[in-house]
Amino acid sequence: MAPDRASVVRGLVERESRSLLDYFVRRTANPHDAADLLGETLLVVWRRESSIPSDPTEARMWMFGVARRVLAGHRRTRSRRQALSERLGETLTTVAERSADTDPDGVRAAIATLPEVDREIVRLVYWDGFTLADAAKIMGMRPATVRSRMARARERLRAHLDE
Repeated sequence: MAPDRASVVRGLVERESRSLLDYFVRRTANPHDAADLLGETLLVVWRRESSIPSDPTEARMWMFGVARRVLAGHRRTRSRRQALSERLGETLTTVAERSADTDPDGVRAAIATLPEVDREIVRLVYWDGFTLADAAKIMGMRPATVRSRMARARERLRAHLDE
């Protein structure tokens, strides 16, 4: 960017930043979002400095157009994130209900009595479908250690479920 163009952009940014921040504050519920949106807008302005009109009024309108598009993108992202969050919440609720229905023998309660490391080994092998060797790698343990812990966990589970 030529030094004269840089000073034009810098002057425009200094002159309009407060107005742009006010623009975002009035249109968002969170002041932190407004600050982030201003930052994104200024980044676009600097990247697209060659598109800035030379007339100060036109340049101001151009910046607000950029701000409007940044805000629209933010709203779309927020909307998609909210929809995804709702779908995930519904899925997790369904999975939790299904899990509660599919544990008539108290297997989950029995697993809960195991030490945390053993619970994780059991979950990795039986719920997530990993081999004992895979579980050892995932947990950063020696395969022999995982095999012996799994053997003891099976014994404890068998004893707990036989009660």
